[in-house]
Amino acid sequence: MPKIVDHEKRKKQIAEATWQVILHKGMEGATVRNIAKEAGLSLGALRHYFSTQDELLVYAMKLVKENAMIRVNEIIKRDLPAKEKVIQVLLEIVPINKETMAEMEVWFAFTFYARHKEDVFGVEGDGIFKGVQNVIRYLDQSGMLREGLNKDIESEKLYAIVDGIALHAMLEPHRVNKDRIIQTLRNHIDSLCVSASN
Repeated sequence: MPKIVDHEKRKKQIAEATWQVILHKGMEGATVRNIAKEAGLSLGALRHYFSTQDELLVYAMKLVKENAMIRVNEIIKRDLPAKEKVIQVLLEIVPINKETMAEMEVWFAFTFYARHKEDVFGVEGDGIFKGVQNVIRYLDQSGMLREGLNKDIESEKLYAIVDGIALHAMLEPHRVNKDRIIQTLRNHIDSLCVSASN
C-alpha cells in the first residue's frame, strides 16, 4: 500500500528546513539544492511542492508570520490585565528565546533580500506596525492610555522600540538579553499608561 503523505505537513517541513539554511548560510545560501538537502528530499520532490525558489521563500516567510500570530492570538484569548496582555503580546514579536530569535533572524534576512525583489514579494510589510497600532488602540479602549497622547506618534515610537530592540537583541545578545527586553518594554508601556495599577 502506498505511503500517504500529508502535503501541508511536508510543506511546513520544507519551510523549516529553509529557515535552518538561512540561519546557517544566509539568504545567499538558501538555494533550492541546499534546502532540499536540509529537508532530506531530492530536488524533484522539493519542486513537487514549490516550483520556484521565490515561491518557497514566500511560503517560508508567511509561515514565520503565521506562527507568531498563533502565539499572539492565544495570549489575546487569555484573561489578563490590559497592561500585562500588551506586554505578553509584544514579547511574542521580539526575540527572547531560541525560537523567536531564529524567527527574527530569518525575518530580517528575508526583509533585506525582498527589498530588491518587490515585484516578486510585494511590500505588504511584516504586520508588526499594524499590531503595534492595535496595542495602542487596546490600551486606549481599556482606559489605560494617558490622556493627551498622540496615538499615531505613540504607535510609531513603540514600533521603533520593538524593531530596535529586536535588532539589538540579535546583534548584542549578551547586553540585550531577555530580562533587559522585558524591563525595557514594561518601562515604556508604563510610561504610556495612567498611574493606577490595572
